[in-house]
Amino acid sequence: MDLLEFQVKEWFRMIGIPVLPSQRIDHPTDLKRLKIRYPIVLKSQVHGDRRTKAGGVRFVETTIDAIAAAHNIFNLPILGELPDVLLAEAKFEVHKEFYLAVVLDTALCRPVLLGCNEPDVDWEHSENKMQHVVVDQDFSPFYARRLALKMGLRGKIMQSVSAILEKMYRLFTEKDLELVEINPLAVSSSSQVMALNGNVRVNDRAIARHPEIVTMAAKMTKRSYSRQANVNFNTWNGLYLTGNVGIVGNGVGSLMTTLDSVSNAGGKPGTCLNLRHSSSIDTSKVTFSERLETALHMMANDKKTHVILINFLGSIPASGGVSHAIEKFIQNFESQIKPPMTRLNGNKGLSSRNLPHLVVRLAGSEYKTDRKYLTELETPRNLALTVVENLDEAVERTVRLTSSVSL
Repeated sequence: MDLLEFQVKEWFRMIGIPVLPSQRIDHPTDLKRLKIRYPIVLKSQVHGDRRTKAGGVRFVETTIDAIAAAHNIFNLPILGELPDVLLAEAKFEVHKEFYLAVVLDTALCRPVLLGCNEPDVDWEHSENKMQHVVVDQDFSPFYARRLALKMGLRGKIMQSVSAILEKMYRLFTEKDLELVEINPLAVSSSSQVMALNGNVRVNDRAIARHPEIVTMAAKMTKRSYSRQANVNFNTWNGLYLTGNVGIVGNGVGSLMTTLDSVSNAGGKPGTCLNLRHSSSIDTSKVTFSERLETALHMMANDKKTHVILINFLGSIPASGGVSHAIEKFIQNFESQIKPPMTRLNGNKGLSSRNLPHLVVRLAGSEYKTDRKYLTELETPRNLALTVVENLDEAVERTVRLTSSVSL
């Protein structure tokens, strides 16, 4: 999960990394009550890069100009994303700029300190410019000073950069982060240092350990899905496509294989969820079966989903868990859409919510009991429940069902 700049700056301020006076702007009229002296810079709060080139960063010197600029930025999509918030920030006279980062190297399984004497560097094409120090033991100020020295810094500026690196590393460990980045770290002619822009990436699997991050993630997810769909899938691991085949798997590999197979067979994949892990913002302890039942209900409430294809490999859930979760889902959903039939103006008053057809592929001897139970399970007449062990057969049945629904 990537934070927006105004959230990053708040974390920087709390941990002691120098940032400019700033103010959150939720509406252009908020600029009438601005507490920062002009001139200021207005920044679009989106996750996309290159917002400056796209026009998402504007320098203004009066309230009238600021309100006009804010109207434009609020209505300016950057890589398809419109900002909900702008950041108004004081202007800073820059003499020199640096790049600093603390990143988790997944190959080394260790944090790495990065530094460069130029901002906006490309990691893949800056091997000669980027300096790095691997934190291979308990962290100490030595690592920060070593990176500053490798960057060629001396004297007061070396001490300032080292102190900021120490605070970045502290934030990195305290919040379970994958990346803390300052780009750029600016230095004035009087040697004052300032983090002009920052980026923070939270480890998704660690979100539940931090209640304040859970709250932030929930708000960000709610805003995101309010624009995209009527169904909230939270931050479940998956893909959110526009087709009519919902796909549920118990691993990234099986999920992507199923998606490709459906596409190659002429089907149109829709929401694809990986149930191996629970939602990263869900702090309650839920079983695999409970996650399955919740996922099925969410997909069934998504009107574009006509068929749900379940593809499970191995022995992730306990024996019997899958079949009971599916049975409970069918019973609960059927009871919700089974009001007495009436006629309104001569038309049938049936509920517009139809239970999607289910195709269940369970591979492995561990699912023998589940397969037998589901095969014998009584289902509503308007529901097709198909249970198979072969993926190709499951995909073929799925595509056939979507075709019949379309007719």
